[in-house]
Amino acid sequence: MTNPQHHEIVVIGAGICGSTIANELLLRGKSVCIVDAASSAATACSSHAYAIAHPHIGKGSPRLLRLTRIAFLLAESRWGEAWNKHGIFQPTKKEKHFDQAEVANYLKSLGLDEDLAIALDAQEAEKICGIKQSGVWLSRGASLNIFEASNALLKEHEHLTCLWSSRVAKLEHAQGQWLLMNQTNEVILSADKVVVATAIDTKPLMSSIGIRLPLKPVRGQLSIFSIKKDDPWAQKLPRVGISGDGYCLPAQQLEDGSYRWMVGSSFDEGEDDLGSRDSSDTFNREQAQGLLAYSEGDPAALIKAGDFVGVRCVAGDRLPIIGALSQRPGIFLATALGSRGILWSALAAKLITAQVLDDDFALLVRLGFAADLVAALAPARFFAGALAAPAALASNSKPIFPSAPKAK
Repeated sequence: MTNPQHHEIVVIGAGICGSTIANELLLRGKSVCIVDAASSAATACSSHAYAIAHPHIGKGSPRLLRLTRIAFLLAESRWGEAWNKHGIFQPTKKEKHFDQAEVANYLKSLGLDEDLAIALDAQEAEKICGIKQSGVWLSRGASLNIFEASNALLKEHEHLTCLWSSRVAKLEHAQGQWLLMNQTNEVILSADKVVVATAIDTKPLMSSIGIRLPLKPVRGQLSIFSIKKDDPWAQKLPRVGISGDGYCLPAQQLEDGSYRWMVGSSFDEGEDDLGSRDSSDTFNREQAQGLLAYSEGDPAALIKAGDFVGVRCVAGDRLPIIGALSQRPGIFLATALGSRGILWSALAAKLITAQVLDDDFALLVRLGFAADLVAALAPARFFAGALAAPAALASNSKPIFPSAPKAK
């Protein structure tokens, strides 16, 4: 048997995150090998053609709000022509009173200028977005075909090696390098540095080197509905994206006058079944009524025309895990992207590349990464004593400890 190839940097996983990181490393003049269990890029959740992107503007964690703003600007810059900028409207929660001045001040406090986010009353929203609800207009909100974007990032390059149909089941450190092994313990590749961007598969892979991460799957089903041109729904369909309890893209009118409309998504925590479910379509019809504030709309008029089922990966604290694994030098993680794969991939590409190449932290500061944000994403946040370790930057977040292994 010939000796396995050795590479300075190997990226495991060719979804949107692994592809973006590999591309960033190539842009920085590095040689990269990307390896994936599938026969081509973006075959799992990243085969999604209907993902949306916008900064988070809810009342969530301050770090999440700051991080999604940085990530959005990075994503917008990275994907250029593939960025489908149709704008996204976020309606006011029905139980909340809308105070336009208060919302405008809140957006300003998040560092969101009016060219990014603006508070609209119902009349203004109807004029601009065609939706008679108060809320926030994110004019630069967009959607992206993740499948096409991932494949474009991995187009042929003299410093890029792609190894397909090769599942990495185990990692092992030996003689100063990392060995990437298959299910039968054969060494596939060796590397000085390994970036793991494999969503939920990160969990068993990390277990092979004694690291337990609190990752769980979340199944999501998007529904593609057909609406007849003379149906009352046709007069309500949005010409922009909407993000609230669920989300939708702008409706598309087809040549025969009917409409095609994508609405999602179910949120089935702890499930990884990729089969289509009628119950998820029913749920999405209810989401559609809520997004358009059209409770009297007949759900049966939303005729099923297709769907997309994907399994997202989330961490216990709902933030992504991005950064060097300080307990295992040479390993870098980019996982738990949840439903914000477009944003976190763009952010991960900058952060992981800076760490892999031992860049000065000043580069990250210029991009908007404060020390507490880097620490909030770091894998070290999940381990006892992590916040006291010299390698961990200051963080106010309470560490989350991995749960004890469950009996099988």
